[in-house]
Amino acid sequence: MEHTKLQCLCLLICSLIVLNGKTVLGGNQTSNENLGMVDITILESAVSKGAVCLDGSPPAFYYDKGHGEGANNWIIYFRGGEWCYNVLDCLNRTKTEKGSSKLAPKQRSFYGILGNNKTENPDFYNWNRVMVIYCDGSSFTGDVEIVDPVTNLHFRGARVFHALIEHFLVIGMKDAKNAILSGGSAGGLPALLHCDRFRALLPNSARVKCLADGSYFLHKKNMKEIPFMDIVNEGLITLHHSAKMLPSSCTSKMRPSLCLFPQYFQQEIQTPFFIVNSMFDTFQINKTFPGYYEDLNNNTCSATLVKTLQDFKQEFLNALPKQSNCSSSRGMFIDSCLIHSQILSGVGWNGFTVHNKTIAEAFSNWYFDLSPVQLIDTPDMPLNCYKFPSITSFCT
Repeated sequence: MEHTKLQCLCLLICSLIVLNGKTVLGGNQTSNENLGMVDITILESAVSKGAVCLDGSPPAFYYDKGHGEGANNWIIYFRGGEWCYNVLDCLNRTKTEKGSSKLAPKQRSFYGILGNNKTENPDFYNWNRVMVIYCDGSSFTGDVEIVDPVTNLHFRGARVFHALIEHFLVIGMKDAKNAILSGGSAGGLPALLHCDRFRALLPNSARVKCLADGSYFLHKKNMKEIPFMDIVNEGLITLHHSAKMLPSSCTSKMRPSLCLFPQYFQQEIQTPFFIVNSMFDTFQINKTFPGYYEDLNNNTCSATLVKTLQDFKQEFLNALPKQSNCSSSRGMFIDSCLIHSQILSGVGWNGFTVHNKTIAEAFSNWYFDLSPVQLIDTPDMPLNCYKFPSITSFCT
């Protein structure tokens, strides 16, 4: 695996400066080409459909209109941000953009797969590029009619998904020649769960595929304590009534909460999809093995930690779509970086490589049917992919 170039790190630093240091107030659906800043759009019309955030505010998104040869091509990207799986968590989220569009930034920068720079993002820079804010706490799966008069919480993530996609169809996506449903972390899960629904709404002639980044949440078996993701998924089923949005072919065989794990419903997805993930995903390591991430960063690599990570890696790889059965409809880029989601970062999109291919190159080759892509890295331990001048293992 080769390392990202120094200029990619500079790009990331510049991105953070723009994000943290720029405050702009303006109208909807405009962008600043030089800064890559895109204004928020509040979808007020969704309220009448009951498609609202946790606090009842309308859903929102950031939209940079396509142009030139990309005018009829679309990328929809769902932001992530974990989940709320009990009432207290959901109430706390209403005080942030993760539960209320009222608190979302007026503008956001687009980088990585959403970037508008032709050199850095040559295949998608001029497409219609949309970033959806994540304010429902259920990975866009909730659908509860009743609103609690005490908490005023709305569990309507599935309705938000449908209202947004309907809006994008009206403003031009109905004529799409190419379309990608994507997302990162908790926002990448709906890119898989809703992949076939998305495909069904678009023209039969369109090339439609899905991309999940840092969203292949592993179901850990045979643990002494109930794993974090099992607690989350049970909470989503109970609180958000998420089971209605899960594949019936899966829920008829096992507990609905298990059908939120990609390994149990991936075989039912008919639309081609692509997985970008680290086999040492930091979110999953943090939540599954509390304290181990700090040990890694402190280079405290005990024999127990090494075995735990190697076992996790193998279990993760075993859960992925089997390569022997993979066709071009199942693409993947599985690296060894100690990292979570990657495709919205210029460093991740253009820098991290597996078998001499960047994520951008691998995904483009797969999406445009140039070649099947199932790239899996080989290191036994996670790599420090930001360290210069060469990549080093965290446990050496």
